[in-house]
Amino acid sequence: MEEGKIALFLADFDHQLSQIEKIYDLLDSRSNALARKKVAPESVESIGYWLHNLFCAYEDLFKIVSAFWENNIGNDGAFHRALIRRMVLTIEGVRPALLSEKSFRHLDELRGFRHVFRHAYSYGLDDERVIYLLKKVLKEKKSVLGELNTLRKKVASLLGGRV
Repeated sequence: MEEGKIALFLADFDHQLSQIEKIYDLLDSRSNALARKKVAPESVESIGYWLHNLFCAYEDLFKIVSAFWENNIGNDGAFHRALIRRMVLTIEGVRPALLSEKSFRHLDELRGFRHVFRHAYSYGLDDERVIYLLKKVLKEKKSVLGELNTLRKKVASLLGGRV
């Protein structure tokens, strides 16, 4: 595989990963604020917005991986789930799996929330559900990011560790 293309993939991957980490930092600060005061509807809405953005950022990363390694997935109604499902697959001779089944289930739950968030304009968000998901997302952060970094290291090794 051409080194320039791998280096470009890694640059795109790293940039998107930094966006994901910024969202986690923001969610962490929102979580700390919740512990200090009564939960206001605006806080729940803000957290919901950033949970939505977190999934979107992951999805953008998965699109980068999919486009580079095995071409894009179609854009039908099942696109969002098919994209993260593909990240669990080891594609022999192409790439290792990016996510474990556990991380897939976690991110699929976040995907489901994103769908609800986008369509909650007529009924609002469930405060308890948003706070539960926030805690779960922060708990699973290290595990999911660790899996992403494992793939990154494997790809970087193709360049002899120069990136």
